[in-house]
Amino acid sequence: MFWLTYRNKIDMKTPTTIDPTEHARFEQLARRWWDESGPFWPLHRMNALRVGYIRDRLVTHLGLQTGELPPLRGLRVLDIGCGGGILSEAIARLGASVHGVDMVEKNIQIARTHAVGQGLNLDYECCTAERLAARGERYDVVLNMEVVEHVADLPLFMRSCANLVKPGGLMFVATINRTLASYLGAIIGAEYLLRWLPKGTHHWRKFPTPAELEALLDADGLRVIDRTGVTVNPFTRRFRRVSWLGINYVLVAEQARS
Repeated sequence: MFWLTYRNKIDMKTPTTIDPTEHARFEQLARRWWDESGPFWPLHRMNALRVGYIRDRLVTHLGLQTGELPPLRGLRVLDIGCGGGILSEAIARLGASVHGVDMVEKNIQIARTHAVGQGLNLDYECCTAERLAARGERYDVVLNMEVVEHVADLPLFMRSCANLVKPGGLMFVATINRTLASYLGAIIGAEYLLRWLPKGTHHWRKFPTPAELEALLDADGLRVIDRTGVTVNPFTRRFRRVSWLGINYVLVAEQARS
């Protein structure tokens, strides 16, 4: 059954990690989310890789059954910073009930429109992690993908996300490392030389290192149980998982069980 709720009010009384500059930039790009040859093509190309990784980690960690039925059925998943819904839709197709939230109202409108008629269990809302935490929301899984490098207050954002994970649940955090390799590859290469991304998409100083994120996760009661790096072939534009965390990487952390 398809159901979708659209809420578009952000309560500014709640402390927020929204960066106004990032908000304005993503609002301008919002209409391009589902253009697979446009500025978000890396997310489309990376989606199959990361969806497989998320599925496999959840099946193993939570002891889920695979077979004819969707493997993630029964799980409540939050996709924080969902954008136009690329990842939300893919996870919902695996049987999960997905709550996709984003700070940009246009993104939510596009995600909602694209999902109509697809028979997916989706709930889209214009909201922040801080607001969800203040409401007492809890999820089996929190997908925190390519967001941390865009927020204004990283410790507050990570603490809010941690509070959204049920005991024994998992958080996936994907971002870019702050290394010389990431500066050359993700900014000089991707934005200026290859022009895969609009100039100014990323700010190198805002990239967190794995050690910095792990320290924040640990402080908020989450233990990192898996790590993987992600690289892209500049000639084929194909992504693959590697052990090296020098540019793109994903951390998987478990919330302490009560």
